Amino acid sequence: MKKIVIVVDAQNDFMKENGNLPVSGAEELIEPINDYLRALKASDVELVLFTFDTHTEEGFPGSPESELFPLHCVKGTVGWELAVTTEVEPTVFKLEKGVFDMWAEDDIRVVDPTGFDCGREFLFEQLKRNEMIDVEVVGVAADFCVKWAVDGLLRRGFRVTVNESLTRGIERQIDQVLAEDWEDQAVFLA
Repeated sequence: MKKIVIVVDAQNDFMKENGNLPVSGAEELIEPINDYLRALKASDVELVLFTFDTHTEEGFPGSPESELFPLHCVKGTVGWELAVTTEVEPTVFKLEKGVFDMWAEDDIRVVDPTGFDCGREFLFEQLKRNEMIDVEVVGVAADFCVKWAVDGLLRRGFRVTVNESLTRGIERQIDQVLAEDWEDQAVFLA
């Protein structure tokens, strides 16, 4: 059965040391993530979903993220763009989110390769209906956006593997998140 790959927020502002909110060690992941993505085969992977943390200068002040972090990932800037390739064999989908948690907003955009917004819940319901419940997650930050992406997948009945070597956290790395937050759940490290 094919799996799904989710690349969480692998954007310049997080991945590059000169970004507005660099995650320590994330720049070292860019080429390994690119190698990982280029090696994916459509025969094994149904789709690759890239999430984008997406803010505006006007909307960021007063947001939950503004209480913890400086302005980052402003749509249309170099910092918002991906630091990794989207040139992969499996189909690519893109999801823009304005908060940490890719599941929190009702009006979330999930754009298919034609530019059509198929909707997050519709996409994941179709995947489950087709018995594609294995998801591999890579990206940043392990203790924020990756954690919440995994939490939402678990609530929806997916089996999740987080690629430890392709994930970095801010205060906690993914092994610590697993031990503290998912001890009794179907989350695995690769």
